Amino acid sequence: MTRARRRSPAVASAEIQRWDAAAGLRPRSDWLAREEPLEIRVRGRSVAVTMRTPGHDEELAAGFLLTEGLIHRRADVVRIAHCRRGEAAQFRNTLNVFLPPSVEVDFDQLTRHVFASSSCGLCGKSSIESVHQHFAPVESAARIPAQVLLRLPQKLRAAQAAFAQTGGLHAAAVFETSGRLVVLREDVGRHNAVDKVLGFGLRRGRLPFDWHVLLVSGRASFEIMQKALAARVPIVAAVSAPSSLAVEFARESGQTLVGFLRDGSFNLYSHPQRIADAPAPRPRSRPRRAAANFRGRGRERGGVKISG
Repeated sequence: MTRARRRSPAVASAEIQRWDAAAGLRPRSDWLAREEPLEIRVRGRSVAVTMRTPGHDEELAAGFLLTEGLIHRRADVVRIAHCRRGEAAQFRNTLNVFLPPSVEVDFDQLTRHVFASSSCGLCGKSSIESVHQHFAPVESAARIPAQVLLRLPQKLRAAQAAFAQTGGLHAAAVFETSGRLVVLREDVGRHNAVDKVLGFGLRRGRLPFDWHVLLVSGRASFEIMQKALAARVPIVAAVSAPSSLAVEFARESGQTLVGFLRDGSFNLYSHPQRIADAPAPRPRSRPRRAAANFRGRGRERGGVKISG
């Protein structure tokens, strides 16, 4: 293990007991994905506490505030700095975000939005309409060839340095439609990983990502689609499954949603026109019966399944 990896803020070491049939229990050292709280403050007021993997904290804070609709461009942030007083200064787990006086902050609206989740009992349609009050649907002519899209998971995995050590981190990455990797970030929370890559775009003045693809290492949820919409991402791909509300959101937000992107195939749930060589779905004259073995395996049309 290199010294650089040993000192990575994303990784911690632990002494464990390893069991196998040949030798039984044996002591050994193991690498773990580090998880610590991060408090985000705006103008000295706490707006969120999230469990995250340390590293790229400023990007996480910027991406979070972007996707919550509090800021919209790089000029909306004067500075992001760790708290320098008390216990927070010792652990470097509190960030202060300084905004110019011209940026108005509705803390009550933000607090209600932050603590809403997919399990809070909100109607799906109401949730989508609420998001669209802040972020309009995407209009983008971006297209990516299916063969380029299929190569993205391998590029994602090859760039996951902390996952290679621990096996315990999610990843999110933004790619150009040519397949070139723009940025990848890892975190114990998949939403945090998305906030980090979008925060990178905000702080580097590269937003909107309206000619790009967002790839996540796990499943695609409503919240991930919402975050992608805030950065104007037209194509979102996931190695695993999307939720039903994520699919509904993508269809109403003009986003192309790809799921089960692995093993040479993928499922296409919305707006297929952005996949350059994917055939259009055939019209159906009668309700389709439930298909067996639908997940992640395309039996027809070159391994690409299109729904909706």
